[in-house]
Amino acid sequence: MAPAIAFFDLDKTLIRRNSATLWVRFELAGGRMSRRQALQALSWVMRYSIAGADMAEPIRRGAASLAGQREADMRERVGRFYADLVRPLFRPGAYAAVEAHRQAGERVVLLTSSSNYMSELVCRDLGLDAYVCNRVEVDATGCYTGRTLEPLCFGPGKVVLAECYVRQHGTTLADAAFYTDSHSDLPMLEAVGRPVAVHPDPRLRRLARKRGWPTVYWDRARS
Repeated sequence: MAPAIAFFDLDKTLIRRNSATLWVRFELAGGRMSRRQALQALSWVMRYSIAGADMAEPIRRGAASLAGQREADMRERVGRFYADLVRPLFRPGAYAAVEAHRQAGERVVLLTSSSNYMSELVCRDLGLDAYVCNRVEVDATGCYTGRTLEPLCFGPGKVVLAECYVRQHGTTLADAAFYTDSHSDLPMLEAVGRPVAVHPDPRLRRLARKRGWPTVYWDRARS
């Protein structure tokens, strides 16, 4: 029988902050984003955090802005960003949660709206088996076309991509676990057999209490 899968969200789940906010500030400081672009991007992130706004438009808009740029440059930049600003943000209890699923013989998989570049680094540091994430199309010359690969790994799209992943590994979402902080991940929480709220936002906290879903807090020393 194929092992079950435990999916983990990244932002405000495995790490304490929203990496998109940090990325905008990183790009602004490097002169690769105008103040107007940064304010617009941050307003989208705030609307998502407060009201669960759909992030599909800003994700596709961000991809379009990359058209013609070299993928190698982005990979290098994300590497510096991750090392300086993201790696220090892992919640201590996240390590124990990942290890518990590994000891139970389950696959541990990152399921995130972040890029494949960020996801690769998270998987390396946490020893995850794989990642499912957003990607931007790259042409034969190694440059971005400006198009995202669909479906987006956000909201219902996460479920579609996760279903594809579990089928490939001979299991089902009914056997899977999913850890997230956000009410925007409700489609995925409802699709899995073992939903877990991690440092949940107010709407998810209320819903988890109503439905009897476990709620965990990982900001404590590793056990």
